[in-house]
Amino acid sequence: MEITFIEARDLPDAWFQCVYNIFDKGREYVIDRGSFKGNRRLEYDFVVVKIRYPETRPLIPDIPPGIGLPPPTDMEYVQEYLEKLCSASSKADNEDYTYGMYLEHQIQEVIRMYREEGFGTNQACMAVCDPQSIYLEDPPCLRQIDTRIYPEERKLHFVVYFRSWDLWAGFPSNLAGIQLLKEYMAEEIGVEPGETIALSKGMHLYEYAWELAKIRLGKS
Repeated sequence: MEITFIEARDLPDAWFQCVYNIFDKGREYVIDRGSFKGNRRLEYDFVVVKIRYPETRPLIPDIPPGIGLPPPTDMEYVQEYLEKLCSASSKADNEDYTYGMYLEHQIQEVIRMYREEGFGTNQACMAVCDPQSIYLEDPPCLRQIDTRIYPEERKLHFVVYFRSWDLWAGFPSNLAGIQLLKEYMAEEIGVEPGETIALSKGMHLYEYAWELAKIRLGKS
């Protein structure tokens, strides 16, 4: 298993670098189970992305004019994703779960933990899914948001793990929403938002997005 390390300035830079490097570092295979079954994915074995200034605006990628591509996401969708992260009541009738079902109470507990008990802890980690999730047709992709505050910095850092991660549209939407969550939590705790480190053993481009990515990179 090859581990790819990417260090980025901000969220759009992280997305661009991940798209750029996947054509050299990614492994192509046919999907036996999961979204787009029978199609091909191009996927990193394992990727670690360190984003130093994820609070920098804009939070989502901007497609240069003249390329003729629609942007991979927009802030309206990011806000919808943020609601899914934070609120259990955001679950629609046709959905098996929403992230807020797992995270809503954990978010408040992490805020309480840091405010009332201090920053010196490794226990402020928020988990997604339960033992029954493995039986879902589409189990949660986001599995963990771990946190860290160093007393000398007073910044809230996130360490985020995705079991499977659509790079083209999912990555920019997800990390922008997670950044907004981090900023809310940091304000409630009384610290500044810090870095994001994102990890995945399943970050991929679906076959339909290969040509889109090449156009964005100027390789088409």
